[in-house]
Amino acid sequence: MTTLTGSLRSRFRGRAADVSRQPESGILARRESVEAEVSASDLPAVDLAPNDPLLVFLQSSSGAVEIDTLELDSPGLAEMKAAGVKLVVPLLSQGELIGVLNLGPRRSEQEYSTDDRKLLDKLAAQAAPALRVGQLVRQQEAEARTRERFEQELEVARLIQQNFLPKELPDLAGWEIAALYRPAREVGGDFYDVIPLPDGQFGFVIGDVTDKGVPAALVMAATRSVLRASAQRLIDPAVVLERVNEHLCPDMPAKMFVTCLYGVLQPETGRFRFANAGHDLPYVKTAQGSVELRARGMPLGLMTGMEYEEKETVLAPGDSLLLHSDGVVEAHDQDGQMFGFPRLKEAVALHPGGGELIELVLADLREHRGPGAEQEDDITMLTLARSPGSTAAKDPARTRQLVEFEVPSAEGNERLALARVSSIVAPLGLSEPRLKRLETAVAEATMNAMEHGNSYRADLPVTLRVLTDAESVRVQITDHGGAAADQESEVPDLEAKLAGLQRPRGWGLFLIKNMVDEAHESSDGHLHTLELVMRLGADVEDEPENQPKGRGNDHA
Repeated sequence: MTTLTGSLRSRFRGRAADVSRQPESGILARRESVEAEVSASDLPAVDLAPNDPLLVFLQSSSGAVEIDTLELDSPGLAEMKAAGVKLVVPLLSQGELIGVLNLGPRRSEQEYSTDDRKLLDKLAAQAAPALRVGQLVRQQEAEARTRERFEQELEVARLIQQNFLPKELPDLAGWEIAALYRPAREVGGDFYDVIPLPDGQFGFVIGDVTDKGVPAALVMAATRSVLRASAQRLIDPAVVLERVNEHLCPDMPAKMFVTCLYGVLQPETGRFRFANAGHDLPYVKTAQGSVELRARGMPLGLMTGMEYEEKETVLAPGDSLLLHSDGVVEAHDQDGQMFGFPRLKEAVALHPGGGELIELVLADLREHRGPGAEQEDDITMLTLARSPGSTAAKDPARTRQLVEFEVPSAEGNERLALARVSSIVAPLGLSEPRLKRLETAVAEATMNAMEHGNSYRADLPVTLRVLTDAESVRVQITDHGGAAADQESEVPDLEAKLAGLQRPRGWGLFLIKNMVDEAHESSDGHLHTLELVMRLGADVEDEPENQPKGRGNDHA
């Protein structure tokens, strides 16, 4: 006597049972009395698919069934006949088929008698409830073990998360930094970090691994470690993300990746450079409302060779920056509606900012989800707020370089130089008219450097540096023109310029020097540098006193 057990357990919703393995003595005795008359060798188990017509037939049968009398289009029935099965006894409990007894031919080669059938029916009636109870017990035990393993994995994931999140946040003069990490019951892969960098700068990180539990926590830990190591050496956000992506790609588990935003803050000026690897957009609260910070980039770990766009902004006094995970915008209410980006942007615009911004966003989330709603995903927020009225620290004896960068020598690239210099200088305290004059001078000087110094050669970039001290801001523009332009003590003659009798570069310098407080030229024989100086705290807006000779006034 054999039973259909293995296949039925796995394919018939786990409701098959093996009578021969049950410890009930009465059932085993009955088994032995019948088996004595049956072939000594066990019949092979037959695999019955869930949609096999034989299962439907046995479900409605009232007792033992002779296989040879059945005519069904059933693969299982054909396999039973081929295996030598003669009699099938359904095991039914409360009308549910939970197992089958298969019997081969009797040793005596006689047919199964009426008494044999009655005995088998009684055996089935006793065995089926016991089998069902045993099956339910095993099912509950398996579920308990699964829950225990799940809870253990959750605890391990929580420990990994907690150990890799910052224990404390830096205390920056003139800034307020706050963070929140609130895990859901099934821990995800959210993380954040604040990284001290050279020259007093700080890196700000927020990310999310697309999985949950221990696998996500392990990938999070690896990402954070690689990012911290890369940030110390490379500084530039886009380059850091490129390096992290190259490290993660070879070992990233299938169907997993990491979204991440990384930014670098220069506390003294409020300059914030950032790159984004597919993460939710951050928001900046300003006096005018809230704005998104956009930068293009693919998530980390998908494919090698990715490049990331780097952008920058300046956080003015009173501004607040919010970095957040998707657990905020993807929170659902009782009707299935998401919290969404528009509502978050509105919340940032309406709230006062600073560390309170996190609590106020959480209050909006609770109102949106409704009372008693379970948190669906991890919620992570990191805020950076510049104190109202804060200004860059001033050290009279110290000149600080705020930035150095290059622009290719190509027409129109003076606009790139102008935009970047303007974003760096804006927080330093120049009045709006004086800032505009400096911007004009920088654009003109960069255009002259590309055209006259580098002859628009693609292999010769123009280098720009912005420096500041307690009294002034200085912008240096360096090209490959070699010698400095001739110094002109007199106002340029426009007619001579147009006739080609004077150098066009001297004309540009005249305009530039009249836009700024001071302008100095220098050369080492290979590189030519023009330094533009604007004094800080100067409110007098002097108009240029010099006017060009000849027809200059006609072209004002």
